[in-house]
Amino acid sequence: MKKLVLLLLILVSGSSFAQNDAKRVSQYNLENKIGIQGYDPVGYFNQGKAVKGKKEISTSYQGVTYNFSSAENKNAFLKNPSKYEPQYGGWCAYAMGSAGKKVEINPETFKISDGKLYLFYNAYFNNTLKSWNPDEAELKVKADNNWKKIYK
Repeated sequence: MKKLVLLLLILVSGSSFAQNDAKRVSQYNLENKIGIQGYDPVGYFNQGKAVKGKKEISTSYQGVTYNFSSAENKNAFLKNPSKYEPQYGGWCAYAMGSAGKKVEINPETFKISDGKLYLFYNAYFNNTLKSWNPDEAELKVKADNNWKKIYK
């Protein structure tokens, strides 16, 4: 009887992990399940710039695949994924804060603030990082609330 209960618990928890993974994949800014358009999430922190990752050095975290520029960066990510994942599922932080919208990003336009990675849209003479900076504190609060509504 104990074995049956244990098996049922494993099956139920496994299916909830699969549901959470599917939810992340459906809500995150991904291209073929790849986060940050293949850029290395750790590179933003360790190198202070956007660094393209390599398919050969990748890992999947809760349904999202991240590429890394080095094995060291991959290992750092594996130790603490939540530290390196971009905020708001990798969508534009400014658009999330100002309008609650999921807007594409330019992975080379970013900001590290309070130990978190924020990404921004930057195309057609519209760099939203410049709009984010003057009202960052207020926009963060709004973006956090808007993301909670989107990613329930």
